[in-house]
Amino acid sequence: MTPLELVATVFVFVGTFFGLVATVGIIRLPDLYSRLHAASKSDTLGSVLSLAGLAIVLGITTESMKLVFLLVFLFVTSPTAAHAIARAAKEEEVEPVGEGEAPWTAGTEEGEP
Repeated sequence: MTPLELVATVFVFVGTFFGLVATVGIIRLPDLYSRLHAASKSDTLGSVLSLAGLAIVLGITTESMKLVFLLVFLFVTSPTAAHAIARAAKEEEVEPVGEGEAPWTAGTEEGEP
């Protein structure tokens, strides 16, 4: 295995890891905003790293240039779409889970420890 193939393999495995983290975040997190954050950040990074690894393996070819264009497209549109969804949820007054008083301050007066 050449050093270039080793770098590409690391990129693909790290990208797959971030894709798995995004999936777990979508399943485990409680509300829309948390899930959206997990999906947009981790999924974008995972996709970009996986596509970069594939582009490295292919070398300088037409297919790798298509992957680079797809990589740039995903890098721009995924966070933009997540922002638009979060903004629409905020305008529709979707409340995050846990809004309000923190549990550890319940029953205490302001200024008391």
